[in-house]
Amino acid sequence: MIPLGTIAAFGLYLVRTSALLLATPLLGNGAAFSGYKVALVAAVSLALYGATGEPLTEAIGPVEYALFCMREALIGLSLAFVLQAVVIAVRVGGELIGHEMAFNMSSQVDPSTGINTPLITRMYEAFFFLGLLAVDGHHLILRALSETFLSAPIGTVDFSEGIIPYLIDFFGELFRAGITFAAPVMVVLLLVSILIGLLARAVPQMNVLEVGFTLRISAALIALFLFAPLLAPALRVLYERLDTGLVGFLEVL
Repeated sequence: MIPLGTIAAFGLYLVRTSALLLATPLLGNGAAFSGYKVALVAAVSLALYGATGEPLTEAIGPVEYALFCMREALIGLSLAFVLQAVVIAVRVGGELIGHEMAFNMSSQVDPSTGINTPLITRMYEAFFFLGLLAVDGHHLILRALSETFLSAPIGTVDFSEGIIPYLIDFFGELFRAGITFAAPVMVVLLLVSILIGLLARAVPQMNVLEVGFTLRISAALIALFLFAPLLAPALRVLYERLDTGLVGFLEVL
């Protein structure tokens, strides 16, 4: 018969793991809660508990166990926020470019957020996730989850005061990285805007709206093609920020 301490400890492992996997864009975030997500959460929880888990030695009441579950969920969601912040940096760059090249009208619904997302943003996200899988970023996330059980063992209710300020500073740093990510194309679109303004003053009879719309899209597409080689070093910087962000989170934790 399985001891009650083992079941309670595995339940806490299950809460932290499910909070991370269901909130992470790469591993489990999506429109529906399907069977494969349940299998993924259960398999990862069993593997982590088999590697680092120990039964709870003391009896825990329902209220105390609810507090423990709340703590585990907060740790899992905070770890998932690190990856979410990196993805938001990519989305910021795509949103800026899509807005400047007037591609916001051709947007589609993102199933993970339920909001309209420009096509340029979806393209940048696809490049980011493909590169993340290529450099084994999903292994990095699972490794960080495993190390959280060593940095913050289950069965305690200790909250670090440095977690929230660290996440806010990390988000601000990645927001600046997202603007830098889109800087080359944004500079080209700025020059196109200046050119359209000069043409409007020089040729008042010209239909600025029609010419400007076509010119913006054409210049942006050409710039995206010409600056495509710069995506690799920009993505490398974001992956390094993700690595340092996870390490920093474990240190604060």
